[in-house]
Amino acid sequence: MIDSEHRPSYVQVHLEAISENLEQVMAHLPRKTQAFAVVKADAYGHGALAVARQLAGQVAGYCVSNLDEALELRQAGIEHPILILGIVPVEHLSLAEQLNISVTLASLEWLEAAKSLGQDLTGLTVHAKIDTGMGRLGFRSWPEFEQALELMDEMKLEFEGIFTHFATADEKDDLLFQEQWHRFSAWLDRLPVLPRWVHASNSATSIWHGDTVFNMVRLGDILYGLNPSGRLLDLPFEVQSGLSLYSELNHVKQVEVGATIGYGTTYRSEETEWIGTLPVGYADGVVRRLQGFTVLVDGQVCEIVGRISMDQMTIRLPKAYPLGTKVTLLGTCGDQSISVQDWADYIGTINYEVVCLLTDRLPRRYE
Repeated sequence: MIDSEHRPSYVQVHLEAISENLEQVMAHLPRKTQAFAVVKADAYGHGALAVARQLAGQVAGYCVSNLDEALELRQAGIEHPILILGIVPVEHLSLAEQLNISVTLASLEWLEAAKSLGQDLTGLTVHAKIDTGMGRLGFRSWPEFEQALELMDEMKLEFEGIFTHFATADEKDDLLFQEQWHRFSAWLDRLPVLPRWVHASNSATSIWHGDTVFNMVRLGDILYGLNPSGRLLDLPFEVQSGLSLYSELNHVKQVEVGATIGYGTTYRSEETEWIGTLPVGYADGVVRRLQGFTVLVDGQVCEIVGRISMDQMTIRLPKAYPLGTKVTLLGTCGDQSISVQDWADYIGTINYEVVCLLTDRLPRRYE
């Protein structure tokens, strides 16, 4: 999707805030710990290339979801280590090897399929994923993993890392977390030699279980100023929002009592009202469920009235404002603010989803 540079709706990304958030987390971890920044999904909507460049001097590497996200970084000249957290189709592994991109090994079957293609994958760097209770990817059987280690030696792959992923690190009850940590530790104890990178800690683990980290952490949500638990657990330090979302009034009118607004006429004015229209809608990630929520105009809280359309939305204004007046959908205006978590609470989701929903049609501006 092409970004709409000639439309006054955009995401402002606060790169310095992202750097400072990283420093906050790392200051609370053992000095030996190194960080890989998770920049998958276009850095949670913040812009993968811009974030990766910003953090280049602060992190040991980057984590992405798939090969194409890794290629984007390499093609932009980024030379840091890159780990693909998802499964790469075996027919594309030679490309990963050529570009020094590390891949996830989650099953013996996948490794056997890679060998059957007859490609020379000598030197391909691999991080083995252990399923300790997440139930998605990873080895659950030690004998199967031993076979995979032998096959890796035969194929001359480089066993660079081993990792797991915690399912409940962001919850108050840490029983499953502790079970997973002990299972993973037991697997490590059975290895004659540990690989270079041992990692089990995502943002939540790094924040609330810092004493359990190994020598690398994978930081995502917290980098962007978001609490991985939503409002369930308090952060032990302050972070800053990684982005703001702005638009402006492109139409203002006064409507009479009983006027209907939007598709389905779900809003009817109860008195003479000023209605403003913004050029932003659900095609930008401002989902229809936000009807009835608020935006900020001139430091004033203004309700979203009527259904949000694909490209436009309407708000009730306290008075007439000139065309071009700035509207804050996410961020601070005067002494009022609207956070990503506020959106998440209102529409019944998590903050991760909110930022990932902000589409490429919204230009990203960096500061």
